[in-house]
Amino acid sequence: MLVTDQINHKFELETTPKRIISLVPSQTELLFDLGLDEEVVGITKFCIHPSKWFNSKNRIGGTKTVNYKKIKALKPDLIIANKEENTQSEIEELQKIYPVYTSDIYNLEDSLNMIETTGKITKTDIRAKEIIHKIKSDFLKLKSIEHKKNKVLYFIWQNPYMTIGSNTFINDMLNRSGFKHIDLGNRYPEVSETQLQKLNPDFIFLSSEPYPFKEKDIKKFKELCPSSKVLLVDGEMFSWYGSRLLKSVKYFIDLNDKIS
Repeated sequence: MLVTDQINHKFELETTPKRIISLVPSQTELLFDLGLDEEVVGITKFCIHPSKWFNSKNRIGGTKTVNYKKIKALKPDLIIANKEENTQSEIEELQKIYPVYTSDIYNLEDSLNMIETTGKITKTDIRAKEIIHKIKSDFLKLKSIEHKKNKVLYFIWQNPYMTIGSNTFINDMLNRSGFKHIDLGNRYPEVSETQLQKLNPDFIFLSSEPYPFKEKDIKKFKELCPSSKVLLVDGEMFSWYGSRLLKSVKYFIDLNDKIS
C-alpha cells in the first residue's frame, strides 16, 4: 500500500501495521478508539489518554525529544507523527528507517482526512468511518449557535504571553463554536501586557494546555483588562484533532450557555 501523508511524504506499507508507535497525544487517543490496543507498542510521556495506555504502554520520550534507542528496540512498522507537535529533524531521521505518517492539521477537514487515512492504513476503516460520521453530525449542531461579535483572545502560554493565529486548528474550533478571535498575524503571536490592554478583548480564554493556566492566573488578567470576561477553558477540546472531537461539540455548546 502506497501512502501519502499530510506533508506529502510518500511511503510503502507492505502489510497491515502490527507494531505502531504514536508521537502525537491526540492521535494516540484515536488509535485507542479505533481498537488498536495490541498494535500500539509505544507512546510519548504526553499521551495521557487513555489512562490505561498511559500507565501500561512503553514510553519513547517526549513529543520533541524521542528516544531513538527505545524506538529501535520496539521495532515499529508504523510511526504516527505531526508536523507541529514533533520536530522536523526527528521526523526526517525516523523517515530514513521507518514508515512515518505525519499529519498537518489546520482545520476540521484536515482532522477528518487524517482519521480516514489512519483507518485505511490500519485496516480499521469501518470504525474510522463511524467516528467521522459522528463528528460531522455533532458539528452540524453548532450551525444553530449565533456567532458572537465579541472579541476573543485565546492564550496558550505565559512568560511570554502567547495566543493563536487565524491559520490554526484552535481558531477553526473557535469560529465553529461561535467566537471571533482577534487576528494578530502570526501563527502563535506573543502579546505584551501593554498590547493586551490596548486590545481590550471582550473575552480572554486561558487554555489548560500547553501551559496549564489555573484559577490563580485569572486575577492577573483581570487586573490588566478589568472589563474582559476571563475564563479557563479545556485546551484538549480546542486543540486535540483526533477522536477527542467526539466530545468537543457538547463542550462548546455548554461553554456558550455558560457565557450567555
